[in-house]
Amino acid sequence: MHHFTALVTILAILLYFYTSVRVSQARSRFGVKAPAIIGNADFERVFRVQMNTLEWMPIFLPGLWLFAIYVSDAIAALIGLVWIVGRVLYMFAYAEAANKRGPGFAIQATASFALLLGALVAIIWRILHG
Repeated sequence: MHHFTALVTILAILLYFYTSVRVSQARSRFGVKAPAIIGNADFERVFRVQMNTLEWMPIFLPGLWLFAIYVSDAIAALIGLVWIVGRVLYMFAYAEAANKRGPGFAIQATASFALLLGALVAIIWRILHG
């Protein structure tokens, strides 16, 4: 069973849900009526956080689960928590100013790469060594 990875998956989905709530709040605060997504830079940054999170989830989630299955549930969950921390840092920094998003982005991208690379190495190892 992969209980830790399942919990981190739920946390990641809750984080994405939270970014959606922030977009809805930003629409009201900055007067950006749906379906518009441009026109106010403050709104656009909040919107891009949500979209960028959505863009990274299909990279992060399979890597998280493959790492959990082929390497370790606990280690996958820990790296997954690092991804979430990176996304949270990215969210608050980007909402403040676009040029502040780099550190959070780098943290989550590194975590995603570690999960994918770890899973790939473990899968190849198992193929070659039975």
